[in-house]
Amino acid sequence: QVQLVESGGGLVQAGGSLRLSCAASGRTFSSYGLGWFRQAPGKEREFVAAISWSGGRTVYADSVKGRFTISRVNAKNTVYLQMNSLKPEDTAVYYCAADAAGTTPVVSGNARSWGQGTQVTVSS
Repeated sequence: QVQLVESGGGLVQAGGSLRLSCAASGRTFSSYGLGWFRQAPGKEREFVAAISWSGGRTVYADSVKGRFTISRVNAKNTVYLQMNSLKPEDTAVYYCAADAAGTTPVVSGNARSWGQGTQVTVSS
């Protein structure tokens, strides 16, 4: 397993942008599937985006397609989530997830490693 620490959250106006980062420990980071989830107050955690170990495959929730971009830099043990055209409904705690088995367990919400989360608040 890897340990994950998110950063980059904050308060932004609707239409603005934020970039979240997730730094991971562990020498095998480059072989992990990675992803982002979010949980708004009173709602269940939902999948946002995932990326394969090579970065060659990405998956997005319909609600963020065309606005969010997931990427990774294995040399830095870091995965990013660039969020553009933010909406008030994007307000949530965003969590990073990782699994050695690839993107399938990440997308399904069954990843073995999770970060503590970072708050994103979008004002209208």
